[in-house]
Amino acid sequence: MIETIKEYASKRIDLLKIEATEKSSLSAGVVTYLVLMLVAFGFFIILFNFGIAFLIGKALGNSSYGFLIVAAFYLLLVFILMVFKKKIVNYVADQVIKFLNH
Repeated sequence: MIETIKEYASKRIDLLKIEATEKSSLSAGVVTYLVLMLVAFGFFIILFNFGIAFLIGKALGNSSYGFLIVAAFYLLLVFILMVFKKKIVNYVADQVIKFLNH
């Protein structure tokens, strides 16, 4: 009987190790994917913003104005993010908890 319990405990520990390894490897894969997407999207945003700034500047006759308008847009975005900081933090925390519990 004791041997059976020891064997069961050993198998249970092995199963937990396998499950932990699976979750860790999936998490590493998701993190890697997200980092790659973030880098690619970052390059897109940078180049897109340069294009928009030059386009606005050309329409206004001075490329400096285009860059100032784009910068003002991002400053406005920063203020909006600051106002909604608590809601954003809580939402992200809830999503992480949901992801880790599945």
